[in-house]
Amino acid sequence: MSFEFRSLKNNMADNRVTRAGRHSYNTKSARIRTIRTPGGKYAAQKIKKTTKGPRCSDCKTALPGIKHLKSSAYKNSKKRERTVSRAYGGATCANCVKMRIVRAFLLEEQKAVKKLLAERASKK
Repeated sequence: MSFEFRSLKNNMADNRVTRAGRHSYNTKSARIRTIRTPGGKYAAQKIKKTTKGPRCSDCKTALPGIKHLKSSAYKNSKKRERTVSRAYGGATCANCVKMRIVRAFLLEEQKAVKKLLAERASKK
């Protein structure tokens, strides 16, 4: 990752290469890295844009274990690369799933306690 950022500084003043493509503007989608070929020439290598990657549906943190691809690229990737083997695998992080399970368990316990207290009150 660090080599991308280092070369971005150099691209501004690097006049040894000409940009490939229809326009020569240094936009976000048309970033280049200057590389030296084995023949000693300098060439422009296009840098692909990186994505933020999939996020947790509850807390919006990045999901570990899933590649940061473009949304169109997930279509061509394998299922094991898109998800993790857990409930809510590719959508929610482990901590949020754990909190959901604990919350559901405590709600059920609370219902059981209420029912028990209601039975005791009806007996008296």
